[in-house]
Order: sequence, then structure tokens, then C-alpha cells
Amino acid sequence: MFPLRDNIPSRHRPYTVILLIGLNVLLFLLAQGLDPAQEFRLFHQYGVVPARFFDPEWAAWHGYPEQGLWAFASHMFMHSGWLHLIFNMWTLWIFGDNVEDVMGSVHFLFFYVLCGLGALFVHMVTAPDSTVPVVGASGAIAGVMGAYFSLYPQAKISTFLPVFFLPLIFEMPAVFYLGAWFLTQVFSGLVSGNNGGGGVAWWAHIGGFVAGMLLLRFFRDNSRCYYCSNSESWKEWGG
Repeated sequence: MFPLRDNIPSRHRPYTVILLIGLNVLLFLLAQGLDPAQEFRLFHQYGVVPARFFDPEWAAWHGYPEQGLWAFASHMFMHSGWLHLIFNMWTLWIFGDNVEDVMGSVHFLFFYVLCGLGALFVHMVTAPDSTVPVVGASGAIAGVMGAYFSLYPQAKISTFLPVFFLPLIFEMPAVFYLGAWFLTQVFSGLVSGNNGGGGVAWWAHIGGFVAGMLLLRFFRDNSRCYYCSNSESWKEWGG
């Protein structure tokens, strides 16, 4: 399933979402043109390789620099390909503006980063021996989706679903769309094991989603929660 749009209007311009998308696109474009060896070094230095931090001797043997904590932040702004980038940024645009709406731009930025770190923590704990670099914003974006799930369960998500090459477009409640997405991550994580399958860090997605739900209470501003489920304005609007 692929989200096309939701029916929750934004009341404030999502400056942080725009900034995050701009940074991700810019850094991706700057990395274009690297040969495979350069790209390999880039991902292993600025992405997060769990074994690098859990097994210092292994890391030293393979030539990793001793100081690599910057990778915990930089990995969120790197992507492995165009599809990876486009899907993540589109999902951030669909769900991020409404979450930023109820937090404000500065609080949303801290929330986003903490969700990304929470997602990374879960991945590292479940796959401490992994030598595959973690790159991408999907863990942080999963946190945004978790917050959206809590704030707007009755929102409608226009969804694209290809069935035997036939494009199906339909609306479904956010609670079902995001619930199905989360259960898919759990199922895929259980099936593929700790190291992930197809290069996807399933448990990072799960950790990010749960982190977003848990952290929401510390960052939401109820005075800005105009279209949140069960609010009076939501009822007046017809949600």
C-alpha cells in the first residue's frame, strides 16, 4: 500500500518537514556520482553498523575510525536509492505536516530525531552483530506515523494498491492503514529474523512507531490540536 494523501488540513506551514525533506534530497544529490567503492565507504562511515559499536576489535580490524558517534545522526539523512528516498520523503510529507501542527516546528524537530534514535536503538539491540549499515529516515518517519496513529485514527487515507498490475485507489481510516502497516513490519521482522530481510531494518520501523506513540505526550501542544480525534473542532469539522 502507498499513501496518496490524507484528509486532515494543515493549519500551520510545516517548516521543519520542509527543512527535513530539503536536507535529505540535497545530501542524496550530493552523493550521486560516487563509484561503488566510495559509496561503500560513505555508508559504512556515516551509516550505523551495529557490530562497529558492539565489537570494537572487529571494528578496528576492519578500519573503522574510533570516533563514530556522528553516525547516529547522519544515518537519518542518507538513502540507498531514488525509490528509498522518494517513498520516505512522500510518507513524511503526508503524515509529518499534521504531527508538526500539534507540536510546533522546534518541538517536532526534537521529536523526529528522538524517534530516529529510538528506532536505531531497537535495531541495534535486536541485531548487535549486523555488519550492514543502517541508513535512511524510515525509523524517524515511523515515529511520525506512530504519533499520527494516536492523534488522527479517524482520518481518511487515500491509498494506492496495485493488484495484478491494476491500480486500485481507495480511502481507508488511518487506524486501519497505519495498523496494517505496523502489523506488516512485525510480521516481516519475525519472519526475516534479527538481521532483517532484503536490506530492510524491520525492527527499527517497529521501534520508531512505538517511540512516536510514547513520545507524543511530551511534545504535543493541546492548544494546537485542532483536528485531533475527539476534539471539539474535529467534531465540528465533521471528522
